[in-house]
Amino acid sequence: MTVLPDDGLSLAAEFPDANLEQWHGLVAGVLRKSGKEVSGTAAEDALSTALEDGLRTRPLYTAHDAAPDPGFPGFAPFVRGARAEGNTTGGWDVRQRHAVADNTAVLTDLENGVTSLWLVAGEGGIPVASLGKVLDGVYLDLAPVALDAGGQFASAAQELLRLYDERGIDGKAARGSLGADPLGHEARTGEASDFAPVVPLARRCAEEYPGLRALTVDALPYHEAGGSAAQELGASIATGVAYLRELTEAGLSVEQACAQLEFRYAATADQFLTIAKLRAARRLWARVAEVCGAPAAGAQAQHAVVSPVMMTRRDPWVNMLRATIATLAAGVGGADAITVLPFDHALGLPDAFARRIARNTSTILVEESHLSRVIDPAGGSWYVERLTDELAEAAWRFFRTIERDGGQAAVLRSGRLRTDLATTWAQRSKKLATRREPVTGVSEFPFLSEKPVVRDPAPGQPAGGLPRVRRDEAYEDLRARSDAHLAATGSRPRVFLAAIGPAAAHTARTTFAANLFQAGGIEPVTEGTFEESGATEVCLCSSDALYEERAEDVAGTLKAAGARHVFLAGRPGQYADVDSYVFAGCDAVSVLTATLDRMGVS
Repeated sequence: MTVLPDDGLSLAAEFPDANLEQWHGLVAGVLRKSGKEVSGTAAEDALSTALEDGLRTRPLYTAHDAAPDPGFPGFAPFVRGARAEGNTTGGWDVRQRHAVADNTAVLTDLENGVTSLWLVAGEGGIPVASLGKVLDGVYLDLAPVALDAGGQFASAAQELLRLYDERGIDGKAARGSLGADPLGHEARTGEASDFAPVVPLARRCAEEYPGLRALTVDALPYHEAGGSAAQELGASIATGVAYLRELTEAGLSVEQACAQLEFRYAATADQFLTIAKLRAARRLWARVAEVCGAPAAGAQAQHAVVSPVMMTRRDPWVNMLRATIATLAAGVGGADAITVLPFDHALGLPDAFARRIARNTSTILVEESHLSRVIDPAGGSWYVERLTDELAEAAWRFFRTIERDGGQAAVLRSGRLRTDLATTWAQRSKKLATRREPVTGVSEFPFLSEKPVVRDPAPGQPAGGLPRVRRDEAYEDLRARSDAHLAATGSRPRVFLAAIGPAAAHTARTTFAANLFQAGGIEPVTEGTFEESGATEVCLCSSDALYEERAEDVAGTLKAAGARHVFLAGRPGQYADVDSYVFAGCDAVSVLTATLDRMGVS
């Protein structure tokens, strides 16, 4: 029998202690081999990644990366969770979105793992008069309902409250949200909404329906307009503060007003940023409650939604993977309710299979991965704690600029917020265009021969306010041009890939070029000769050494054979008869747009 030492199994007992400076030295040695001469902290900086909002992710975090004490779940500043028990008692609330009057789909969801309903009502959604029919057979004392009715929030709320009364639901048993969000509606439509109808709803909820919240602070309009994580948080806190002012001026206490708000945030496939964002949101709102004199009321109720911005129309099956990561991040981040958008959300109305996969995503993460057994499992991670702190600071700065300029309503109406979000999206669009931010199945590893997934059209969404952007939009436009060409001519636009030398010399760049051109709907041809390919443009693919020896001769021969444009896959050089260069980091959207233009693909 092995006898352990008094201090247990000391795995590192015989090894000397290492320090950060030694690690820097090892990193510098590795970088030196790649041609970078750096040392000390510069070596670490070379491996750091720039994020939006001026943040940077470093390659290594240690105990020296101090962050404020996050406290305990259920206690201010609520970083580790709004409730002491977290989601340990049964997992998070699995909230499914429904935008059409389909009672069968609603009941199917509730019978198979969904625990609450998010009903889009009014214009572009379920008719308010049909809410009773949609909720037929639903146990309203068991299944919370969150309304999202835009400008018709008052009538939708009255209809839901009427249903509670009609079905004899005890006010204390009703749970969910009436979904009033005047500023969110203005952000979506550009139309100012009167806050006056919200006050009696909030007062009635406070007095008769303690489990219902009258207002939703929806941050999705700012996320969907291209905003960064800090901008999404800052705008949501500014909106929440505006609602607190209105409610307290109407006579509600700060505690009562805080209890009327639910916050809705986007969850993306950027796992750690999503975790940090939800944790930072709770810290920010706790600070607002503290300043208002009610620190115990600062527990933010959170509804996380899989990001519509990241859902792609091409190769939509990949969206299942994105949604799984986003849901995992939202769960780890402590969201109270999570909505998994079906993988075909960007294509129209989801079918039964897509809805089943969406609800089962949460079921697997909770029941099989046991993700909710531990409260705030990322808590204590030096990286997550530091990122939470830095993101909270950036969001608070953005919030203060909104307050300085008159508050959320003022920056919406002046256009300042639109400009801020557009600037951020323009910067991100460059990363998407250069594929520094890759989109799998779209800008990277596209599948040209995929069978299109067709869905019935979804109801029209509110418009007239902030734009709605998608990560795939630039590439979607290119693929649409290719599809139209295919429909008109029977074939896609083509480019011939001229491989020079043995496979070992050209395979890497042939693969790169094929991937690049397919992202624009251009079919790469690698078999046969240029003359047999039916292409008018060609891309040379080989090693730098073989380019020096043969690129000009091959390019000249191809030009003589009728090639109108010759690309070279590699860094720009000075080769005769080579017209342009494609390389990692080039503006793929510009290259592909110009190529389709030259080919006459409209």
